[in-house]
Amino acid sequence: MTKRTYINGVGCISTQKTFDTVFLEEAVVNHDENVLAIVPPAYKEYISPAASRRMAKGVKNGIVASALAMKDANVESVDAIITGTGLGCIEDSEKFLKSILDNNEEFLTPTSFIQSTHNTVGAQIALLQQCKGYNFTYVNGAVSFESALIDAKMQIEEDEANSILVGGVDENGDYTTSLFKLNGRIKADNSAPYDVLNSTTSGAVYGEGASFFVLENERKENTYAELLDVSIVNTLEENEVEAAIISFLKSNHLEISAIDAIILGFDGNADFENYYRNLAEKSFAQTPVLYYKHLSGEYDTASAFAFWMASKILKTQEIPEIAKVNAVEKSDYKTILLYNQLNGKNHSFTLLSK
Repeated sequence: MTKRTYINGVGCISTQKTFDTVFLEEAVVNHDENVLAIVPPAYKEYISPAASRRMAKGVKNGIVASALAMKDANVESVDAIITGTGLGCIEDSEKFLKSILDNNEEFLTPTSFIQSTHNTVGAQIALLQQCKGYNFTYVNGAVSFESALIDAKMQIEEDEANSILVGGVDENGDYTTSLFKLNGRIKADNSAPYDVLNSTTSGAVYGEGASFFVLENERKENTYAELLDVSIVNTLEENEVEAAIISFLKSNHLEISAIDAIILGFDGNADFENYYRNLAEKSFAQTPVLYYKHLSGEYDTASAFAFWMASKILKTQEIPEIAKVNAVEKSDYKTILLYNQLNGKNHSFTLLSK
């Protein structure tokens, strides 16, 4: 009998106030910025100021989000730490590259190079917790977080770990952001108001964040939801998504009618909006359709924010108005499907149940 995977704790640092709150009641939609910055928590409550000064934004957010998740799950330690990140500690990478140029490749301090790697976040969390177990970082574009989830789920099913900390973390770096604007990945400056749902322009509204979850093989008093399944498909045409979802659900003995809410990754990029819009208007027209990137912004591991949102909905049985695409409602929410893609690639389907 394979073990089941339960979400027993969540922690989320995002471009909204998602800590010290119940659930998005303080969230606001920003129409003026094309790049959203995180709402910083009180780092000094989690990290000593001396250590904090030398830490990249993403590392600090990862540490706080993981601490929140563990506190929420009531656990002191975990067997494994699995992180997903698209760009890793991009700010330190930029710092190091800039100092190479500024100093003509001489007299470089290695600090920002050492801290620029993608696994810095997982490593720092492990150092703070003295966790000597399995520690792995997935760098896999827009499915980095889902890759981490699949690994964690397999370890729990195979009885290799009882409790695993899984997270998705990305940060904005100024130089990288300017490159993304140049190549059109981010919406052009000075073209506000920025609209995520009914956008007619290409490029996305960008963001950053860190969301961590404690996944365990036991259901507890404080369990949020069960993680049923995760699936990744590299390339799909717009007209193939529905069939992919139907077969994904079928492998879990479910039909579209069994889905109580679907969370879609609308990010304001009109070029790829039909991947979501077709689903919202056709196959899931009778289902509550939700979105989240107007709150979190688009980044490689933004789907971890959606995972946090789904966990909260299943626990509170409430959907915040701010997240609704349509007006369909259900009396109770048992099964939620998440679907995300980035620029037509890296499609992911994640299934959670109460």
